[in-house]
Amino acid sequence: METSPVGNFEFRRNNFDLLRLLAATEVLVFHAKSHLDIDFPTWADKLWYFRGVPVFFVISGFLVSASFERSNDIFSYFRNRALRIFPGLWVCLLMTVLVASYFGFSFLSAGAVKWFFLQMFGGIYTPDFLKGFGFGSYNGSLWTIPVELQFYIVLPVLYYFSRLTNISENVFLLFSFIFFSSVGFTISFLFPDMLTPSETRTAQLLKYAFFTHFYLFLAGVLLQRSVSKLAVILVGKGFVWVILYIVFVFLMPKNPIFDCLSLLLLAVTVVSFAYTIPDISAKILKGNDISYGVYIYHGLVLNILVSIGLVGRGSSLLLTFVLACVAAYASWVFVVRPFLRRKRQSLRSNVFGGDSLEDAHRAG
Repeated sequence: METSPVGNFEFRRNNFDLLRLLAATEVLVFHAKSHLDIDFPTWADKLWYFRGVPVFFVISGFLVSASFERSNDIFSYFRNRALRIFPGLWVCLLMTVLVASYFGFSFLSAGAVKWFFLQMFGGIYTPDFLKGFGFGSYNGSLWTIPVELQFYIVLPVLYYFSRLTNISENVFLLFSFIFFSSVGFTISFLFPDMLTPSETRTAQLLKYAFFTHFYLFLAGVLLQRSVSKLAVILVGKGFVWVILYIVFVFLMPKNPIFDCLSLLLLAVTVVSFAYTIPDISAKILKGNDISYGVYIYHGLVLNILVSIGLVGRGSSLLLTFVLACVAAYASWVFVVRPFLRRKRQSLRSNVFGGDSLEDAHRAG
């Protein structure tokens, strides 16, 4: 594999698996704090500045766009996306049904069957008959699944239109990023309560819309397409970027616009850390990508703990993490990894045309 002039930079040698696990853990921690009524020290609230969901969206844009650009065709691309998302989700959904049934909730109705099949294909919502389960949401973190699925659909459309307009992909994606950034910034300004317990109905609906968060996904896409060219300021510079990010979030005014700008700076920081000491992830995780499992199972674990009354205890946070990791590892070994081995990946064909300068590098 070719390397860049900066150290031994290799596109596929990175810490994204570890960063995704840290992002999932951040989400777990704050959900546990909220739903288990755990008192945190004041300093722990600063972890909010490293929000897991935006990190997921950025990494998703980075990796999914790379996957698309080396797919044989649109069908293999969507097949690979389905293999990545659905098998793990389906088993988690089945486990949720079994656990909720144990706690006395019945799924033997037409409404329950309809709900089950909608969940299987990303139509995530909590039906009325499950609102008494645990903390009132059968799995609150799954709202990002339909958002991700929208990202997967819209991404090829952007590449297709760049070909139709004869505009280079890099330029077209840059202008798309600017447009969707303005959309995301506007929505954040108009609905500052989004992603909070007090969010309005409109904010809740916009939360599920891809265009609210698409600028973060596109930030990952742009960084993926330019990472080797920006290697001199990104590779091995993760600690520098995190210092810049911390200074920015503590010195800048606290308002929705600067919040969005901070997330874009966080996007650069995440990618830089992915290529800073890039062997850490492999040494710690040994190739086991359990981040998705931790993310989708921790909500079920929290519902179990709430249902049996293990709230208000600091030890419940550790228990949540341990149980989520155990479930995630089992999901990885027995469900996710076997299906991922069926993914077909190859060099990108000319179906969409394109001028990515990274194709040969990513082929390795």
